[in-house]
This record gives sequence, structure tokens and C-alpha cells, in this order.
Amino acid sequence: MTAKEAVEMAKKNGAKVLDIKFIDLPGTWQHITLTPPEITEEVIKAGWGFDGSSIRGFQEIQESDMFLLPDASTAFMDPACTIPTLSMIADIIDPITRKPYSRDARYVARKAEDFLKASGLADVAYFGPEAEFFIFDSVRYDQSQNEGYYHIDSNEGEWNTGREEKPNLAYKVRYKEGYFPTPPTDTLMDIRSEMVMRMKEVGVEVEVHHHEVATAGQAEIGVKYDSLVNMADKMMKYKHCVKNVARAHNKVATFMPKPLFADNGSGMHVHQSLWKAGTNLFYDEKGYAQLSDMAKWYIGGLLKHARALLAFAAPSTNSYQRLVPGYEAPVNLVYSARNRSAAVRIPMYSTNPKTKRIEFRPPDPSANPYLCFAALLMAGLDGIKNKIDPGAPMDTNIFELSAEEMKKVKTVTGSLEESLNALEADHDFLMQGGVFTQDLIDMWIGYKRVKEHDMVRIRPHPYEFYLYLDA
Repeated sequence: MTAKEAVEMAKKNGAKVLDIKFIDLPGTWQHITLTPPEITEEVIKAGWGFDGSSIRGFQEIQESDMFLLPDASTAFMDPACTIPTLSMIADIIDPITRKPYSRDARYVARKAEDFLKASGLADVAYFGPEAEFFIFDSVRYDQSQNEGYYHIDSNEGEWNTGREEKPNLAYKVRYKEGYFPTPPTDTLMDIRSEMVMRMKEVGVEVEVHHHEVATAGQAEIGVKYDSLVNMADKMMKYKHCVKNVARAHNKVATFMPKPLFADNGSGMHVHQSLWKAGTNLFYDEKGYAQLSDMAKWYIGGLLKHARALLAFAAPSTNSYQRLVPGYEAPVNLVYSARNRSAAVRIPMYSTNPKTKRIEFRPPDPSANPYLCFAALLMAGLDGIKNKIDPGAPMDTNIFELSAEEMKKVKTVTGSLEESLNALEADHDFLMQGGVFTQDLIDMWIGYKRVKEHDMVRIRPHPYEFYLYLDA
């Protein structure tokens, strides 16, 4: 879509304002709303300045001026707004050099796509993330000097089987049994369908939606694959629609990886494939699970760099409450056809060459999708470049291996701190072609350590009182 076509969209839909959205470093949309007398090409192309020192992971106070340049190709009518609003995703520009901002995650993703094309290996990398989430009826939390707690509630939650609801209509979702029940057990079907309708309105093609495994409203909406930057854009629209439709129903949606203890967390399994001249380079009829050598080398890169990748793909302290054995958690750095306990799974639903892909399962939806997808691509390309052998597949049930056998299986990092340490030691593959910069990696590590890891580490945990109060 051109700027001219975006203006036509605004006129056709009676748009009164122009909303410019951009992503901060951790991965949350920010925005500013322009109210011109009329939305014109000049207004779109003029962009807008903002204070970069007030955005997480961006500038220091002495260099705070930054510039937003809307990308007209991303234009959509915002379904979350009552006032007709034309929204666009913006790229971030340094107002002095007029060059793209090195910490703009969308710019990093574009550089990853350019690096792939320049390599000559493939024309396009397709990504298909499966972002899970919860829809709760209430979430309360607080932390102060003398108390700390959270309280989640859901009308679907198994813990409410005995609650007086005047009347309690039962059909609560049993722990770990939320996969595919019909209404009335699945109380959120219509809300998910409404989310899907909003997504389609903003250009996100949806294939399926369903209740997920956990109790208390866990859900998944499956979107069709797309190229790297386009898919990351769509993931941000996906989150925007999910959160705002839930809010319109007086509920709260969260992409937090592990909000509930002792039930499944929310992952973001990322399907990937490389194509050239319309041919899927990951397919080989004679290969293991119909995988080509290129696909296996790509897997080799993912597995080799997995512990560093998780600094971007599972980037919250809460991510590692999900990445524990059980709960279908992909903690083992192996690959397999069909085995969901492996970090890399090769889906076997179809023998069609066009559907052949690999699925990297450790990521979760707290990730910045631009940085996550770019990092995965760079690891896979490093695997292809160096023909990294991923070893033999593991098709046995990993949970039934003996303790001695399990010692031979490498696993993901056990904490955000371990992942940041791994990234610190292993990031040369990300910097190939200038895709990631040392400045961005250093900022990411520093921000995550100081603003997230340390802030959780220094606070007492409620369960510690159970363990230690009588010490």
C-alpha cells in the first residue's frame, strides 16, 4: 500500500486521526496520535518527533530527540478505537543522521531479510508463530516493602468448582485438560471468534482458533505464515486485537508465559522454512522426515546457538517458569519428527513439499517478534554456512529415558541470567552482515539484567515464607 492508497483508505472509512505505532526494545507497542485537519500524503510522509529517552531501551536524556516515519504499507483502520482511526507502524529514524535507528527492532528484522537475500541461499524466509495466551476475568498484583502477592481469577478455572456464583454453572476446565473442549466448557469461543474478525480486518490471515491445554481460558489463534518483517508486524497486530477485544468484554488477556502454577504455560512455537524461486528448500523426499540437508544444517544452527537465542526468544524471568520438564515444555536441545518435548519438531501432518518446515518450540510470546525471528534466522543461516550437523534425531519419549541417558541430552538454559550469559559469550553469528550491532546486544543484556532479572532477584517470594519463616 502506498501513501496515496492509505489516504484513500482514511477517506473511505472516515478516519479522523492518524495513529503512529512503534515498538520499544522489550517488545511493546507505543503510539502517538496525530490530529491534522485532514490525513494527507504530506502528513504521512512528514512523520513525527518524539522523546527517545522516555522509551525503554532507547536514548539517554542528552540525545533524546528521535523521529517516527510511518510505513504506509502497514496502514489499517484500528479496530480498538471508537473514533475512526488510521493506524500505521513506523520506522525509527535518527533526526541528525537521517539513518535508521540501530535499536529499532523492525530495522534489525529488515536487515536480517536483506542478509538472507544477499547470501544467495534463499529469496525469502517464512515464519509461522503460534502465540498462546490467557483470557482472565481478573488479575490483581502488588509489591511493596511489607507485602507482595498476585491473584488471578477466571470463571473457567478449576479452582472455582465450589465457588458460590449464584448459580455456579459448573463445566470448569480441569487442569491440563483444556485442549479442544466444546462449549459450554469452552466459554470463550465467541470472544476468540471476535478477535479473529478484528485480525482479519487489519490484514492478519487466520487459519484456526481453539482453547489450549491449561485451565482458566488459555487460547491460541493460528495465523498463516508470512515473511519475517511482515510476520512480526502481524504478531503486533495480533496482540493488539487480542488484548483490546478482551478488554471490551471486561476481561484481561495476557501473553505472560507462565501466569499459573502447575499448569501449562503459553509458548510461541515458531515454524520456519527457506524458499528460492518458489521452491521450498527444506524439502527432500528421501531425507529424514522429508527434510533436506539445508534444513538439517539450519536445525544444527538453532541447536548450537539455542542457549544464546533464548535471551531474545524467551526473554523474561517468567519464561523459565514455563521452560521446566513436564507441561509439554520443550527443554531438550534435540530434534524430532512429532516429539513435542524436543526443542525442534518437524510437523508430519502433510507430505506436500510446500508444507515442509521446522518448528522451534522454546520461544514464548513475551519476545519482541522482530528480534526473535531475526535471531532465529541468523542462527539457522550460520548452521547452513558451516554445515552444522544436528546429530541424530531423538524420536523416543524423552521423559522415559533413564537418568544416565538424560545426562547425555543437552537442555535449554534454566534462567534469564543464564541466557544472557550465553548471549554475551555467543553472539558473533548475530552480527554477520551488521544485522545485530554490539550496541544493541549490550543494551539488551544490560536492560534485561538491571531492569528485570535483578528487580525480581532482590524481592522476597511468597513461597519463601512457607520455606523459611520458621528458620
